[in-house]
Amino acid sequence: MSNIPTHLIRLILAPVLLFTLGLTACTGTLANAPGNGSPAPTIQVVAAENFYGDIVRQLGAGHVSVISILSDPNVDPHEYESNVQDSLAVSQAQLVIENGADYDAWMDKLLAASPNPNRIVLTASNLAVNKLPDNPHFWYSLDNIKAISSAITATLEKFDPVDKANFEASLSTFQQSLTPIQQKIDELKSKYAGNPVGLTETIYLYQSGPIGLNVLTPFDFEKAIAEGNDPPADTVVTASDQISHHAIKVLIYNVQTVTPLTTNLQDAARKNNIPIVPVSETMPLGKNYQSWMLDQLNALQQALGG
Repeated sequence: MSNIPTHLIRLILAPVLLFTLGLTACTGTLANAPGNGSPAPTIQVVAAENFYGDIVRQLGAGHVSVISILSDPNVDPHEYESNVQDSLAVSQAQLVIENGADYDAWMDKLLAASPNPNRIVLTASNLAVNKLPDNPHFWYSLDNIKAISSAITATLEKFDPVDKANFEASLSTFQQSLTPIQQKIDELKSKYAGNPVGLTETIYLYQSGPIGLNVLTPFDFEKAIAEGNDPPADTVVTASDQISHHAIKVLIYNVQTVTPLTTNLQDAARKNNIPIVPVSETMPLGKNYQSWMLDQLNALQQALGG
């Protein structure tokens, strides 16, 4: 080899080096392929409402990417209209979570516009174990949230069976984290069961029932407001009289479903020194599901007497 010019040696060795580098690169790719000890691909999730998105994020053990469509606490969910960004997100999603029961009918339109046989859709109305009549606010029931979270975990395990143990651990942690909420409900029930309250909307019936509160507002009034309709005139009179006559101790007010009638009730409650407890349909910014529910229950406790 000593008699071979240097430039010829380079030409001979170059293909060998290229082959060796190529082999190394291929070996590295195989080492990072799923099933060879590498992280599984991130599961793309779209949630119609941000509280479902928050729950998926808690359950996902770092293996999910979540987009929540309804997240603005100043928007009435019943009047939401989807946009191009929503359509794109849904078209790329592997898992979609919606509420159902005509609460977020716009999501069904988005799903229909981008058919995907590999996409899984979870609908809360199909999973809920506690369904009140004409009341789609299933997420206010802890029993429903436990059932929904279990279904979410089972679905994540289908997409990523390698991380099943992590998903199961996250589910256990999440469901245990609901205990303070249940304890607060039990505490309120022991102290305030039977106390008369008013509701501007049906949303809080999923918690006023377990607490044992005596809701005096006519159901037809609550239901009409929830559905964006005008309540029967006699129910409006009854709801107003209950405030002016101090028949209720607290007015529980949905801050996202506001009409002139609900504003009148709120103003009347203030005038008559009746405490107002604001509740919302969308999870407030900076909260998770647990802190949101617990904050509202603490506010109710304060309003009922501390």
